[in-house]
Amino acid sequence: MTDSTTNNEDQEPETGAPGQDDAAPETETAEQAQGTEPGPEEAPAAPRSPEAEVAELKERLLRAVAETENLRRRAEREREETAKYAVTGFARDLLNVADNLRRALQNIAPELRAKDEALNTLADGVEMTERELLKVFDKHGIQVVDPQPGEKFDHNFHQAMFEVPSADQQPGTIVSVMQVGYALKERLLRPAMVGVAKALPGEEPEPKVDTKV
Repeated sequence: MTDSTTNNEDQEPETGAPGQDDAAPETETAEQAQGTEPGPEEAPAAPRSPEAEVAELKERLLRAVAETENLRRRAEREREETAKYAVTGFARDLLNVADNLRRALQNIAPELRAKDEALNTLADGVEMTERELLKVFDKHGIQVVDPQPGEKFDHNFHQAMFEVPSADQQPGTIVSVMQVGYALKERLLRPAMVGVAKALPGEEPEPKVDTKV
């Protein structure tokens, strides 16, 4: 009984389970896969030379100056356009006044003016008013668009109201003017309304003028 107990006490206890030492390398491999192992430090960027910094600042300055100059020119151009066409709305409102003065004169027959002194005096006053109005128009850059028969049709300034077969006029030319137009400098206020000649039936067809508004 005594020998058996002594032999059990002399035996050393086991410190770990078999195969525990083999698991350590696997744990390190998993940590490396997860990126927990620190990598090499990145090298610091090389300092820039003073010449390179000066060149970059100079380029930025030139770009800023160019952008500022473009903005200044654009603002100046917009200001000029605004001043140039500031009277556009007011001018359009006065076109009807000029039309009515012209209609009044056209409705007075010359023979009636010769017979009736009072009517002739009234017509003279209307003519004077029309001339003064046209002078004011001209002062502010408003010009009358009054094409003559035989003049080439121009869609930039004329509006074709109808077409007339004509042997006397070339197709695409103006044969009559129903209403004069007006332009403010280079901008059209109202096109002149005209009739346009076209080729007679059976003749060589010419390009058709669009009469739609």
